[in-house]
Amino acid sequence: MNQDYDVIVLGTGLTECVIAGLLALKGKKILHIDSNGYLGGENSSLNLTQLFTKFHKGEAPFSDLGGDHDYKIDLVPKFMIANGEFVKILDHTGVTKFLRFKQIAGAYIYKGGRIAKVPATEMDALRSPLMDVLEKRRAKAFLEFVENYSFDNPTTHQGMDIRTTSMETVFKFFHLQPGTADLIGHGLALYFDDSYLTRPALEAFHRITLYMSSAARWGKSPFLYPLYGLGELHQGFARLSELHGGTTILNSKVDEILYEDGRAVGIRCGDEVAKCSQIVCDPSYAPKKVKKTGQVIRVICLLNEPIPCTDDADSLHLIMPQKQLRRQHDIFIAGTSGRHNMCEDNHYLAIVSTVIETDKPEEEIQPGLAILGDIVHKFVHIYDMYEPTDNGTTDHVFVSKSYDATSHFETVYFDIKDLYKRIVGRELDIKPKQPQGGVQKECVQCLGNRPVFIHGEIS
Repeated sequence: MNQDYDVIVLGTGLTECVIAGLLALKGKKILHIDSNGYLGGENSSLNLTQLFTKFHKGEAPFSDLGGDHDYKIDLVPKFMIANGEFVKILDHTGVTKFLRFKQIAGAYIYKGGRIAKVPATEMDALRSPLMDVLEKRRAKAFLEFVENYSFDNPTTHQGMDIRTTSMETVFKFFHLQPGTADLIGHGLALYFDDSYLTRPALEAFHRITLYMSSAARWGKSPFLYPLYGLGELHQGFARLSELHGGTTILNSKVDEILYEDGRAVGIRCGDEVAKCSQIVCDPSYAPKKVKKTGQVIRVICLLNEPIPCTDDADSLHLIMPQKQLRRQHDIFIAGTSGRHNMCEDNHYLAIVSTVIETDKPEEEIQPGLAILGDIVHKFVHIYDMYEPTDNGTTDHVFVSKSYDATSHFETVYFDIKDLYKRIVGRELDIKPKQPQGGVQKECVQCLGNRPVFIHGEIS
């Protein structure tokens, strides 16, 4: 405190930690502050005692669940798509040298009362139990069309320019049933509502090919997750900032954002003042600059057994599309286990989430809870979602968005990219590079097909 900085970042949520790391990498002098005594904010990782303290004050953890050191439970789990933009940020910044990853064992979707793997290839479509024989052939033809489409080769277009043709029109062209369109739009393209149907199909094609290429890289699923949870990402980016001269202060309450002539010039914490030219913060630090956009319910469930009908997967990503449940929003399930060092070896974690649509959110989430089997214990978390009301370029206070109900990082990346452009004034230019140091090894569970440098044992 009592110094001048280029940027002050308030809050240590993942978005804020990534922004702090990216700006420090550009040579900015960063002060990173959080009123909590730990990194993470709304999407922190908690041990067992912290979890019970947060949701069931006065109640001690069950003795048969194991010790605190066995648990790293993410309040907002988000999986990384192997070829996705967020993974490129990890590679670009070199944060990978602080982390280890494991692949998520399976990606599943709910359709017609059944759970099955998301068909990420033409052969998967032919084997899928979610479609009859004729529909399998139509789905296979569609996936081949997506994979082979080339703007330079009109013979692959089948009369459709996906830059102007809507996704709904493409589905109708292949005579795909609504349930199959759900499977593709929500399971492969990872949309969380149906607004994409009326937009040009180009965006959806990009998302589908991203999913297919990510799944093809290692075969089981397109998703990765860090060992010991997302808290490792917070620490990795905080360490990146500090390695480039940044300062991180926890347990420091911010009393006021200081302004001069309508522009932010610093913050006050008690009697101490830190000056800066720009401020980045989560919605809790700037309540007058945000609007409420909805609510999310997340239910953290401790299980003794894998989720039924998932081939005893030790980790999974499962989507229940909105139309299958007669809802307006999907239900997402993120499953992990001791294999990712998230909980004790003989237990499993499942976090079920969705956007709240009624005044009875716990009833809305029941379809997701019903497929988990026996639940040892559950913790219900309801919180508000916010987004900024302006872009921050006038007063130099740049506010991030709250985390949505999705269980993957793509929406978080879009917010990071948007924030970066507003702060710096140009697009985020990602140039992946190899981190230095460590042991060079080939490992399909790291971040690329090339040799990856990591420290310690490859998981």
